Amino acid sequence: MYVSMKDMLWHAHQHHYAVMAINCVNMEQAKAIIESAEEESSPVIINISPRQLKAHGYGYIMVPMIQALAKQASVPVAFNLDHGANFEDIAQALKWGFSSVMIDASSYDFEENIRRTSMVSTLAHSLGKSCEAELGHVGLAANADGQNIDYYTHVMQAKEFVERTGCDCLAVAIGTAHGAYPKGMIPQLDFERLTQLKHALNMPLVLHGGSGAGEENIQKAVACGINKINVCTDLMKHAKEALIKTLADEPDIEYMELNMAVEDAMKDFIKAYMRFIGSSQQYIFDKHIGPELD
Repeated sequence: MYVSMKDMLWHAHQHHYAVMAINCVNMEQAKAIIESAEEESSPVIINISPRQLKAHGYGYIMVPMIQALAKQASVPVAFNLDHGANFEDIAQALKWGFSSVMIDASSYDFEENIRRTSMVSTLAHSLGKSCEAELGHVGLAANADGQNIDYYTHVMQAKEFVERTGCDCLAVAIGTAHGAYPKGMIPQLDFERLTQLKHALNMPLVLHGGSGAGEENIQKAVACGINKINVCTDLMKHAKEALIKTLADEPDIEYMELNMAVEDAMKDFIKAYMRFIGSSQQYIFDKHIGPELD
């Protein structure tokens, strides 16, 4: 089922769980993501960033391919442009058929972020699609020190931001970061701030930079109101380790079988993650997560 991310995340918001948004770079990974969701009876979001589209495939090929897989799936699947930075990329993604787009204008000042986000939100809604935005700034894990709260999302600003932009969900900065953290580091998240944001906004909230944050942090973030968790680095690392191990154990393995081994490893990771964020079995409990899209 190909569905709206807005409907999917409102269901998660109302029922207090989170949905994985998994960055995808090829057909094999898309297949592993959707099969995992089916086996767990879980909704799922497939993320692709403009950089990933340009590096790993053409949008006019990748998008119809993923849409076809999603439409044949027995569970709800949404398709989101991750970290759209400019209006042209976002408009093109909507034209190709993404069910949701994220505008990341978080590096701009507050008023410019509002201006850019409002443009995207208006366009997405005019096409029946949804819009994710970011307020505060989720930086790079390699530079993380856990101390720079100046970049964290401010509650009153967030309330004004949502009211003025009409975005459907908001990525908040509470202490996570993109990429891999320095060895041995687990970030300290500002759960009090997250709880205040959830209470003030009463809408789906998004956690970027979930990789490496630790299972305890992730579960507590869900309990405090996170409904969408972006996952990229941890899954890519897991897939790479599976590839290396499989080649070491079976150096003469056929390429197709190697791909299948990596797919199986990705599925194990995804299914375990779905269980601890609460999305597993949600589609069994409620068949009304969202109407199908064309």
